[in-house]
Amino acid sequence: MDREVDSQAVDIVPEAREEGDMPASRWSSVRRTWRLHRRRIVLAVVGLVLLPYALIALYLIDFIRPVSTLMLRDLVLLRGYDRQWVEFDQIAPVLVQSVMMSEDGQFCIHDGVDWGQMRGVVEDALEGESTRGASTIPMQTVKNLFLWNGRSFVRKAMELPLAIAADFVWSKQRMMEIYLNVAEWGDGIYGIEAAARHHFGVSAAKLSRRQAALLAVSLPNPKERNAGKPGRGLKRLASLIERRASRSGEYITCLYD
Repeated sequence: MDREVDSQAVDIVPEAREEGDMPASRWSSVRRTWRLHRRRIVLAVVGLVLLPYALIALYLIDFIRPVSTLMLRDLVLLRGYDRQWVEFDQIAPVLVQSVMMSEDGQFCIHDGVDWGQMRGVVEDALEGESTRGASTIPMQTVKNLFLWNGRSFVRKAMELPLAIAADFVWSKQRMMEIYLNVAEWGDGIYGIEAAARHHFGVSAAKLSRRQAALLAVSLPNPKERNAGKPGRGLKRLASLIERRASRSGEYITCLYD
């Protein structure tokens, strides 16, 4: 009888838990914690993606003066920068004409993206040919405000809808005003007022046609193209832009009545 009881007692003793086993309640807690963190990560990513669109709406307000990601970088690195905001009507029209003829001749016509140019770039890429630039002023503006430099399909995929949204929300004049106040014209030199004073010692309102053309053609690579000390190649480009700007009347109707 005692032997039978002992046998039953042995049978009901719980098996020793192997080292490394985790109770079901602990696993459930881990899963809940992971789901919570995953949800927060997804919400943070969605928030970062949507933030530029909210800022586009905010920048519709005239007295707000946006800064670029490069300006923020310079602040974080304690470099500082020179930028003096100027209203659109305080910028010499010859500068606006020169920038349009150099950077985006269809600025008044397209909806933020020049689809004809973009199609040509895609076709060249598919054929293995070197691609040419197809960035419009809206595309360059949103890149400066919200994205980063360097060629990247990810950046371009984000840039296109942002450019379309900005072109839809802002007037063409507001778009040009923001672009000319955040564009980089040298190391730590941002905006047309700081650029005009740095390179030529005059205000943005007093730029000559030649000075405006030199500043416009230096935009694609302002670190190597010095508008104040142009080389022979830069001078040739500036002469071409001067001629185009002088005949740009029909192209700038969206900016000047």
